[in-house]
Amino acid sequence: MKMSKLPDFEGLALFAKVAEERSYAGAARATGISVATVSRAVSRLEGRLGGRLFNRTSRQLALTEFGQRVVESATRAYREAEAAEDAARELSRTPRGTVRLAVPMSFGLRWVAPLLPELFRLYPEITVDLHLSDATVDLVGEGFDAALRIGTLPDSSLVARRLLPVALLVVAAPSYLARHGSLMHPHDLKPEHCLGYAYRARQGVWRFTGPDGEEAQVVPAGPLRVTNADALLPTLLDGGGVAELPDFIVADYLADGRLEVMLPDWTLTSGVVSFVTPSAQARPAKVEAVAEFFAARLGEGVSARRPNLHLPARRY
Repeated sequence: MKMSKLPDFEGLALFAKVAEERSYAGAARATGISVATVSRAVSRLEGRLGGRLFNRTSRQLALTEFGQRVVESATRAYREAEAAEDAARELSRTPRGTVRLAVPMSFGLRWVAPLLPELFRLYPEITVDLHLSDATVDLVGEGFDAALRIGTLPDSSLVARRLLPVALLVVAAPSYLARHGSLMHPHDLKPEHCLGYAYRARQGVWRFTGPDGEEAQVVPAGPLRVTNADALLPTLLDGGGVAELPDFIVADYLADGRLEVMLPDWTLTSGVVSFVTPSAQARPAKVEAVAEFFAARLGEGVSARRPNLHLPARRY
C-alpha cells in the first residue's frame, strides 16, 4: 500500500497521549475512544516511522529510546492542534471580525447606517464592510457574508429571514394633482407621467389590486428612469410626474404634505425586508450577531421608529 504523504496526525496525537497517561487505557479514557483504536493508531505510527515507540510488559509501559526522541515533537504538535481548535471554537462563539454586508442604498442610508453606532457599542470586535447599492449582488460569488434585501425573494439556495414589511405607494406632488385632477382607477394614470426604477421587481410593471379584487397594471414610460429611488424625488416634488416608492422613502414627505398618496383604495404588491445569508448552518458568530441585531431593531416596534407611514390618504 502506498503511504500517504500527509502526516499521521491522529497517530502522533494518540502516541503523545499514551506517553502522557503512561497507559493505553488512560489515553483512551482521556480522548473518549476505545483502547483498541488507540493501540491501532500507535502501531500504525510505528510502522510508518519504522521503529518501536514503547516497550510493553504486562505491568509497565515505557518509551523506547526512539520513542523518547519522537515524543517531544509529537506532544508539541498535539498541544498546538488543541490550541488551534480552542481558538477556532472561541472565534465561532465570540462575535468578532469583519462582516461584509450588502444593503440597498436608500434603505441603508436611512435605516442601517443610523443603527451602526449601537451595533459597534454592543459588539466592539465586529467591523462592517457596508456595500450600498440597489443592484443585487452575488453573495457567494462576491464574497459577502449577508445582505438586506427588499422585495419578494426568488427561490434559491440562500437563506432569508423576514424582518419587516415594506408598503409600496403611488405618490405625486400636490402641484401635479392640481393640474391633472381626479384619479379613481389605475387606468387614469398616464404611463408617460410615471417615473421608473431600474432595479424594480416584476419587470417594471406596477400591479394594482382594487377593493373588489380587480387587478390592473401600469407600465411606466415617463421621462426619468433611475437606479436609485431617491433620484426620483426632485422631479417628483417639482410636480414632474408620478412614482411608486416604498414607505420608508416617502414617509416624511407625506407627513409634511409635499407628497400625497394616489389611488388610496388600490394596493400594490407589498415587499419585505429580509436578512439573507448563503447558509443557515455553521453561521459565524459575527454574522449571527448582526442578524439578531437587525431583527431586533428593525423587526420589533418598527411603527414607533418610522412615524407617519400609514397616513390617511387624500382621495382624488
